[in-house]
Amino acid sequence: MTIEIPEPAASMVAAINDQDEARFLDCFTADGFVDDWGRVFRGREAIDGWSSRELIGARGTLTVESVSTPEDGVVVVIGDWRSSHANGRSRFDFAVAGDRVESMTISEG
Repeated sequence: MTIEIPEPAASMVAAINDQDEARFLDCFTADGFVDDWGRVFRGREAIDGWSSRELIGARGTLTVESVSTPEDGVVVVIGDWRSSHANGRSRFDFAVAGDRVESMTISEG
């Protein structure tokens, strides 16, 4: 059974799992940000630095367990996160603005 993830969150999850930093960064709006358990990284340069250490640079992969859209413009993906930096069930909230991700918030799944 394949779990469908709405766009553009689907493209972002695929970029992460494919270890494609440039494609991951291109998924964000110009003023996009990441909130990683309360630590905020705003803008392409800050997100790239964080991702190089803790997301794609840590060879992270997300095995999706569930997807929901509880609010307009938000896609919630819960899954098993595995990387050389951190591991465990995690929740990824993708706030969507048009065809880009405005923010990605990572918290306990």
